Amino acid sequence: MFLIVGLGNPGEEYEHTRHNAGFDTVDKIASEIGVRYWKNECGALTGKGAYHDIDVVLAKPQSYMNTSGGPVKQLMNAYGVSPDHLVVIHDELDIDSGTIRVKFGGGHAGHNGLRSICDKLGTRDWFRVRCGIGRPPGRMLVADYVLSLPKKDAADDFAQATDLGCEAALFLIEHGLEKTQQKFN
Repeated sequence: MFLIVGLGNPGEEYEHTRHNAGFDTVDKIASEIGVRYWKNECGALTGKGAYHDIDVVLAKPQSYMNTSGGPVKQLMNAYGVSPDHLVVIHDELDIDSGTIRVKFGGGHAGHNGLRSICDKLGTRDWFRVRCGIGRPPGRMLVADYVLSLPKKDAADDFAQATDLGCEAALFLIEHGLEKTQQKFN
């Protein structure tokens, strides 16, 4: 079984913002594997399905980005998922908009959702699907940028990154890290 967690912020005001790339990607995975029923559990919306006979729990923590680690840890405990079967999907400033990167382990690069998960799990060793959103233009504040809706070409790039994130996460659980990195990185 794999736990695939998309990071984001709950609430209508945050829907489809750059910071919610994880939520949007998990929604695409849900559509791809036929998850139509979501329930509240362990501080997250969860949906269960399977991909090529691999059991999958999809999750969207509802505790806001900065405290995502609590629900992630609770879900891992509830489902008996080890860190090497955890896939976290999130937005990434340091990757060009419209592209993704997949890796195992690493730091949090100032991303508060990742920091929270690292702190709660006591390890940094889990899979990450990093959806590129690029850097804010000019002197725009990072917080304003990540919490804004992408427009025009940026919206197309955002959709492309979440589509690729969906494809990569499913490929990863079936084929492993090395093949996934060769195909997507």
